[in-house]
Amino acid sequence: MEGDDEIRAHFPLSFGKKTKSKTSLESIHNATRRPTPSSSSTNPNDADVAIGPPRPPPPSSVDDDVAIGPPRPPPPSSVDDDVAIGPPRPSSSHSFDDDVAIGPPRPSSSRPPVDSDEDEMSDDGEEGPRFRIPLSNEIVLKGHTKVVSSLAIDHSGSRVLSGSYDYTVRMYDFQGMNARLESFRQIEPSEGHQVRSLSWSPSADRFLCVTGSAQAKIYDRDGLTLGEFMKGDMYIRDLKNTKGHITGLTCGEWHPKTKETILTSSEDGSLRIWDVNDFKSQKQVIKPKLARPGRVPVTTCTWNREGKSIAGGIGDGSIQVWSIKPGWGSRPDIYVANAHSDEITGLKFSSDGRILLSRSFDGTLKVWDLRQMKTELKSFEDLPNHYPQTNVAFSPDEQLLLTGTSVERDSTTGGLLCVFDRQKLELVSKVGISPTCSVVQCAWHPKLNQIFATVGDKHHGGTHVLYDPTISARGALVCVARAPRKKSIDDFQAEPVIHNPHALPLFRDQPSRKRQREKILKDPLKSHKPEAPMNGPGFGGRVGVTKGSLLTQYLLKQGGMIKETWMDEDPREAILKYADVAKKDPKYIAPAYAETQPKTILAESDSEDEGK
Repeated sequence: MEGDDEIRAHFPLSFGKKTKSKTSLESIHNATRRPTPSSSSTNPNDADVAIGPPRPPPPSSVDDDVAIGPPRPPPPSSVDDDVAIGPPRPSSSHSFDDDVAIGPPRPSSSRPPVDSDEDEMSDDGEEGPRFRIPLSNEIVLKGHTKVVSSLAIDHSGSRVLSGSYDYTVRMYDFQGMNARLESFRQIEPSEGHQVRSLSWSPSADRFLCVTGSAQAKIYDRDGLTLGEFMKGDMYIRDLKNTKGHITGLTCGEWHPKTKETILTSSEDGSLRIWDVNDFKSQKQVIKPKLARPGRVPVTTCTWNREGKSIAGGIGDGSIQVWSIKPGWGSRPDIYVANAHSDEITGLKFSSDGRILLSRSFDGTLKVWDLRQMKTELKSFEDLPNHYPQTNVAFSPDEQLLLTGTSVERDSTTGGLLCVFDRQKLELVSKVGISPTCSVVQCAWHPKLNQIFATVGDKHHGGTHVLYDPTISARGALVCVARAPRKKSIDDFQAEPVIHNPHALPLFRDQPSRKRQREKILKDPLKSHKPEAPMNGPGFGGRVGVTKGSLLTQYLLKQGGMIKETWMDEDPREAILKYADVAKKDPKYIAPAYAETQPKTILAESDSEDEGK
């Protein structure tokens, strides 16, 4: 028996394909966990509300209960010991999760008091769910070489579009992406023009791409071009008579309900409504109201939730709202002059149609009541903005407002994602996204419960995805847990080198002999040297350059039509044959001296003298 055990030790315990060791989800999410509030936030009092201790316990408490067990119960000794350790496991987990979601019991025992205001918020039972912001973990979708200026997530949350100042649009698919977080397609809509806006259709089968050119493009879900809208005539002064925009676009958005209608705004000072089925004509041209005649660019535009109103931000700082109704025109229903002191970069309607948010270059975020637009409800200051695409967004329940800030030259805070309370109209938290890059676009997806924030500078850009494993679904959770496929020996393909030197002249090795190279250089056909001009009568089918070498003259000479006999004549006889004519009919000098000139006597040729 002992000998059998020694022999059996040399054989494997099992045969066939071995199962791979899987990495636990806890370790995967720990790798993507964001830093602690003290190292990532510039304002600890504000950060503790959103990023501080109330956030970490959910993942640690739930995961520790499964993986470790005993070390978890001691901290909440007064509340959860008897419930969490006892036999009824499902009821305990349900009660513990409800306890985390509501808020009051857990923060009082596990979180040290930081500020009186924060304690009031934690003691209030209604404030807990509103501040469940998914900020515990973070991934970055990289690939762009400049700031990411536009962002669009489809309604299901499976595909993400990001446009950048590097003139490209990258497409990401959470379902087909692994932990490397690489885009599956990259397109360049308009060469040399920045991507300024992206928008999905209501059915998410197409998307709109707006660049710095005057023509917007429509792509299908896979990134294939479906069409490009018309460009107008820049020499026509009245914009309503042009067939399209005449200068660069600034913003564009698909209709939220109708999948054939889109809205675009441009630097030419107009908004236009287009039909996707007809790329050569537009449905409506909107000219905003101006204090002075001229062309002021429309910097941003948006639909409301039902698609019955349009809001436009004008370059002079005014906000104008049009209601789509029978017989409507360019006259705005709501006109707020000097709403901002600088250009407006982002507008957003609330779903109930009562609130309008505006973001501007002047470093402010203003909240407006559409029923009373004379003055704003609240103006949040000290929000630096250096990008014309900086937007503002709502949370899924529209109780929180989101916007990004730009990095200033002398500032040390970096790009921040600022969160505000809609009801109390106060700052909730400032989340540090990037220490050196500005935050431009932001979005909070309702189905994924994940926050997207685009950042970048002159050298690189990316999209940060913030999520929490306990309250977020799909999206980043799917691709982070999918490890990249390892290369196997089957993936290796050796490129064969085919040697076939004698089959055809094409495959023969060219000789490198010195004489042959010199011979080729001398051959005018092989060396492709230009033909030098010929001197003389010519030969080899070529005509010389002397004696009038035109082709017509050459053919006449060869055909005998032009005879040249001077080569065969005596020059003395050629001159004397005109002597009698000159004597009988003098023309030039001879008539004037005819009477005084002596008689000309020419010596006659003597053959004997010449012979001597």
